[in-house]
Amino acid sequence: MSLWKKPTTLALLTASSANTAVSHLGIEFTEVGDDFLRARVPVDERTRQPFGLLHGGVSVVLAETLGSVGAYHASPEGWLAVGLDINANHLRAARSGWVTGTARPVHIGKTTQVWQIDMVNDAGELTCVSRITMAMLAPK
Repeated sequence: MSLWKKPTTLALLTASSANTAVSHLGIEFTEVGDDFLRARVPVDERTRQPFGLLHGGVSVVLAETLGSVGAYHASPEGWLAVGLDINANHLRAARSGWVTGTARPVHIGKTTQVWQIDMVNDAGELTCVSRITMAMLAPK
C-alpha cells in the first residue's frame, strides 16, 4: 500500500521542479516507490567544489529536495511541508558520475515528519546520509 496522499509521478515531480534550484543543479527524479522517492544529481561543473569533489551543500540540497517532496506528497490535500532541521554526514567523496539519493519516512505524524535520505555513488557506495525534520502546515 502506498503512503502517497497526493498524485506522485515522475512527470509531476519533474514539472514542479522546473526553473528551481533542483533543475539548475541537474537533479533528476528517477523513481517513485510505494514508500520511497529516488533522485540523482550529476557530479559536474555545476555541483563540484574547488577541489573537484561533489560539494557537500549539493548533497544537502538533494536530501532536502527528496525529504520535502516526500513529506508534501505524504500529507493530505491542502497541507504544506517546510523544513525544520536537516543534518548530513559526508562519508565518501564523489568526483564524477552521479550521486543517487533514496528518501524513506522514519515518522509521519500530523504536525511533523522525519525522513532519512541515503546517498550513493555509481558503485553503490554510501557517500552521505541525511535526516530531515519537516513541519506540516495545515490548510488555512
